[in-house]
Amino acid sequence: MDWQNLFLTYDGRLNRQPFWIGNIVLTVINIAATLLGLAIGGAVGNLISIVVSLALLYPGICIAIKRAHDRDKSGWWILIILIPLVGIIWYIVEFGCLRGTEGPNQYGPDPLAGT
Repeated sequence: MDWQNLFLTYDGRLNRQPFWIGNIVLTVINIAATLLGLAIGGAVGNLISIVVSLALLYPGICIAIKRAHDRDKSGWWILIILIPLVGIIWYIVEFGCLRGTEGPNQYGPDPLAGT
């Protein structure tokens, strides 16, 4: 798996497996940083948690945009997560559970072609 492409670019398409792996990795890092921040305590601990969370925001957005592309949707569709309850349910079902567009689409070739 090309980790740099997974976390730092938003071009192309991404199937479900790397979408979930990437999100799990980012979540584990965020939880570890939060626990470290709590262990340190005070303003420094809070600052560590905030800085790490902000640093992980861009990779998370990149993963979501590529997954939207696989579903043949614009990356702007990730903003649906901002709608309380309905948005997060839609996001999980649409991006986490449904297969991407079969064959090439406007965002690139099918990542599952040949598997």
